[in-house]
Amino acid sequence: MRRMPVLPPMHSPKAAYRDFKAFVSRRGREHGLAVALSLGFTAFILVIFFLDARVNTAPPPTITYVESYSADRTDTDIKADQIKDQKKREERAKARQEQFQEIANKLGIEN
Repeated sequence: MRRMPVLPPMHSPKAAYRDFKAFVSRRGREHGLAVALSLGFTAFILVIFFLDARVNTAPPPTITYVESYSADRTDTDIKADQIKDQKKREERAKARQEQFQEIANKLGIEN
């Protein structure tokens, strides 16, 4: 009993191209147009996906301002600055909490 090969025998690219050309030439013009349109739409969709993946993916640049301090600062100066900065942070947090509370009151959300 002779087994059939799973894959067709290997041919050169020229032979494959001639085979494809013969297959297409036996088809009508409508089939060629349908193949061209389907390949075109598929290529268009793939190009759109690849281009979309590259647009707006990088985070925007951030500017960081660094405060320059003198080298001869004392520990009391540092602690005073830290207390001042902490008060500013607490004021911002309190203002933000008040904004959320106003929104909650407008929406009728109870705490």
